[in-house]
Amino acid sequence: MIEVVTRQQQDTIVVSIKGDVDLYSSPSVRKVIIALTEKKTPVIMVDLSGVSYMDSSGVATLVEGLQQTGKYKGRFKLFGLGMAVREVFELSRLDKVFEIYPSEEAAFSSLA
Repeated sequence: MIEVVTRQQQDTIVVSIKGDVDLYSSPSVRKVIIALTEKKTPVIMVDLSGVSYMDSSGVATLVEGLQQTGKYKGRFKLFGLGMAVREVFELSRLDKVFEIYPSEEAAFSSLA
């Protein structure tokens, strides 16, 4: 079971995900992220601290979010990646593509 919760802080929307992000749950994550990009949300931060497993469909959902925010010069950041999820990003070399931060505080201080 996946849980996707959003909260706003200034111009930033934080998307907190809890549960495994796989072929079955990634459409719920995608729906939330794409809705935010359609509103041209200036900064989207995705909290992955509650995610212990992510497959390629979950990664594809985040790549799509990154591409969509890029179209309107928005920013798309990830934080709180656990070891298993971080490894997926490192193996696919996406750790060089995404802005990845260890914590929410670090992600917010990068905006200054």
